[in-house]
Amino acid sequence: MSTPLTIYRPGLAVGRDAQVLHRAASPEFFGWLEHTRPAGGCARPIRLTGTIAAVDRNTGRITGHLHTDELPDRTLYKACGNRRESVCPDCAWVYRGDAYQLTRSGLTGGKGVPASVGRHPVVFATFTAPSFGPAHHRHIPRHTCRNRQRCDCRPAPCRARSTAGTCPHGQPAACFARHDANDPRLGQPLCLDCYDHDHQVVWNYFSGELWRRTKQAIERHLAALSRQRSIPKVRIVTALGKVRWVPPVRVSHGKVAEMQRRAAVHFHVLLRLDGVDPDDPDALVPPPAGITVDDLDAAVHYAASRITVTTPPHPDQPDGWLIAWGAQVDVRRINSTDGELTDDKVAAYLAKYATKATEATGHSSARLTPATVDDYADPEGDHVARLIDACWHLGRPAHADMASGAATADDRQGSLDAKPKIYGGLRRWAHMLGFGGHFLTKARRYSVTFALLRDTRATYRREEDDQPADTMTVGTLTYIGAGWLTEGDALLANTAARQRRESRRIGREELAHEAWLVGAAA
Repeated sequence: MSTPLTIYRPGLAVGRDAQVLHRAASPEFFGWLEHTRPAGGCARPIRLTGTIAAVDRNTGRITGHLHTDELPDRTLYKACGNRRESVCPDCAWVYRGDAYQLTRSGLTGGKGVPASVGRHPVVFATFTAPSFGPAHHRHIPRHTCRNRQRCDCRPAPCRARSTAGTCPHGQPAACFARHDANDPRLGQPLCLDCYDHDHQVVWNYFSGELWRRTKQAIERHLAALSRQRSIPKVRIVTALGKVRWVPPVRVSHGKVAEMQRRAAVHFHVLLRLDGVDPDDPDALVPPPAGITVDDLDAAVHYAASRITVTTPPHPDQPDGWLIAWGAQVDVRRINSTDGELTDDKVAAYLAKYATKATEATGHSSARLTPATVDDYADPEGDHVARLIDACWHLGRPAHADMASGAATADDRQGSLDAKPKIYGGLRRWAHMLGFGGHFLTKARRYSVTFALLRDTRATYRREEDDQPADTMTVGTLTYIGAGWLTEGDALLANTAARQRRESRRIGREELAHEAWLVGAAA
């Protein structure tokens, strides 16, 4: 028997209050609530119209047919699925859970990944961007706190320099402040005119290529070690009957990009050592005994210190820009004796950053166009405004460059289609401050995929709704809009979603408690 929905939300506006009462008083209220359940909690659900057919998997015969005009609100609601917490907290919560499972299964097994991967050597590496100019930062030279998440240690002075003086633009070249964690000056350049904004956005843009070459260098370094230690290559016969000899060890990774406050990207990477099975090349087997976690640690430092990328020539930089990692490359062991880094902590840490983008910089916008870029870009503005302007200026169309290589006066209204071959993508990713990669990537063999997790969840929901296993749903649907029809509908659907989620959480805790009691009694 259905129970009335209870809403605790004082101070509602009169219009929204009336919308809630009107919807809740309708005879179809509980049917509407069940209809919106797939999108409940979503900030801006997708509204679709069209037909939905039930098809027998074995015969292909249509066993049922429904048009969305027969549904509440004459539309089908679907969650937007946006991963960014600042855009849709509910869909980001689901994405974060999937990211956690994806990352953790590569460390401990599960979800189709063998549990034996938990015994493979793994390191957690952080690759940072170099300096593009002095900026305010917070540094704690020695931690005395027990909980880093609630750290109250005293930071060191930001940039204490006794003989720094001023920069060529008259700005102080030193900062003696001990910045709090929420200080708005953190990440801001000491002098905006001294800071190399062009180089930073180009670094963000080419950071994916830098990581690709670094991963290759790590694997080549380990392959060279294998040869030195007389560990033979593995003979593999392809499906076409060709014989290949491959190194006996390979590296699988899971990577998350984090946008720092200074708007430069750095990467948190899990690197796992795997072996190669000649009979089943796709199998996850331990690496040879001659290659250890110490070798993986050394390979990461070796590659990070030597790999660089020189970008193609640009009219503003004929020799291109040098793309390299910063001096701070941190490599740490997981599940070591100190217990600071565990599988669960690392997976949760990476999943958290998978739902973020440029929020740490104070900037958040949709993709910029010639009509909207002037709202954000300013060559004389603050740090982020100058970065966006650098993206737009460096990614200008090729016809904007004169024969001498200099740019014409102001080409912001130029066509987005007439792009230079290499740097044109900077305009496409100006809203991301030059970074055009995905914030969570992994090697194919590292663990499961998002698609598998979503399919598993969809199968569970079909079983929960008692849908026959031999029946599939085929929709011919058209997009008609986004968002709830009224603010009252949004409040009702989101409140119901929160209540269902809380009920599931309590249920899981009760089951875990009962299992603990049974184990204690045994």
